[in-house]
Amino acid sequence: MSQSVQIPSNPTHPGFVVRPRVIAAACIIVLTALGWLYLGFEVSRSGSVAAALCRPLAVVVSPINIALLSGMWAAMTFAMMIPSAAPMIMTYSEIAEAGARKNVEVISPLIIVAGYSAVWLGFAVFATLLQLTLPTFSADAAGATLTAGLFAFAGLYQFTSLKHACLSRCRAPFQFFFTNWRTTTGGVFQLGLQQGIFCLGCCWAMMLVMLAAGAMNVVWMVALAIAMTAEKLVGGALVSRVLGGAWLLVAALFALAALGVMPNLFAL
Repeated sequence: MSQSVQIPSNPTHPGFVVRPRVIAAACIIVLTALGWLYLGFEVSRSGSVAAALCRPLAVVVSPINIALLSGMWAAMTFAMMIPSAAPMIMTYSEIAEAGARKNVEVISPLIIVAGYSAVWLGFAVFATLLQLTLPTFSADAAGATLTAGLFAFAGLYQFTSLKHACLSRCRAPFQFFFTNWRTTTGGVFQLGLQQGIFCLGCCWAMMLVMLAAGAMNVVWMVALAIAMTAEKLVGGALVSRVLGGAWLLVAALFALAALGVMPNLFAL
């Protein structure tokens, strides 16, 4: 009587890496959802959807507000940057899953997501400190001048070689992983850090626009998330330059507001 052969499970492939694509997709969905859920909490806490949607955020410095502001920037990075990193995360998971099928040791996508997220959590701390030290982006002439300067900076950065060097790395995750593949937890975490740094170099100036537009401003968050994802998926340098021109146009409108030629957009 024949007996069935029991094939032992591969000890190098614990449960959380057996299906890397499933884990990667879950990470993208959960982290993005957490960011937007936090946004919903802030909207409800403000007591006014219009205020949360349309106005800059003035922060009174206190321990609780600093903690809330840090959490807010962290939530914004998850809500806005994780979707734009989805192609990179899924590319890693597809390579890892192909390796797992060939009995090659792989590391869970959780690790590369952790490395990527660490970079943007660091940016959240930086943005919090910056928001607490900068003057308020108010609806008066001084606020319009500050806002014009920030949008002009973000627009000009779109045309720099550093921007396009980072963007090109973000748009070619397979080539990056092909030449830098790692098979240790520390190595994969480092890959996530590197991808996070490329993404930061690509998008940090646009993220700082939120200082003027208003942290947790839903309209600008959605617009910037779409813009940054489009840069990486659709037109690359062309989309980047179009966005740069758009930010410079917004800067010009705020400059006119500072001169009293037209109303401040944030005062409407």
